[in-house]
Amino acid sequence: MSITHVVLLGFKQGIAPEVVNKACESFLALKDACVLPGTTTPYILSLKGGKDNSLEGLQRGVTHGFVVEFASPVDREYYVNTDPAHQAFKAIIGELVEELKTVVVDFSAGIFN
Repeated sequence: MSITHVVLLGFKQGIAPEVVNKACESFLALKDACVLPGTTTPYILSLKGGKDNSLEGLQRGVTHGFVVEFASPVDREYYVNTDPAHQAFKAIIGELVEELKTVVVDFSAGIFN
């Protein structure tokens, strides 16, 4: 069963646009940088993201969104808890975003309870 991992980020005020761009590019680069242990095989099925452009005004400080798709809960668990590329990224991004403006939601399509 595939897992969709949604990450919404609110960058801190005063972070230079080029730093935000580099952070976002680094996030997108995880698609190829995250590989299964002992291999060179990427396991992220898809990864896309960008700057918010919603017209609804409900962002509550969120400025960027990303969607990561995994083939299985096992791949997602490795990504979240162990993958060295993701761990390094989390250390960097943690300094740039507001904790209260960061939201992560995971789901499997069609499962509602």
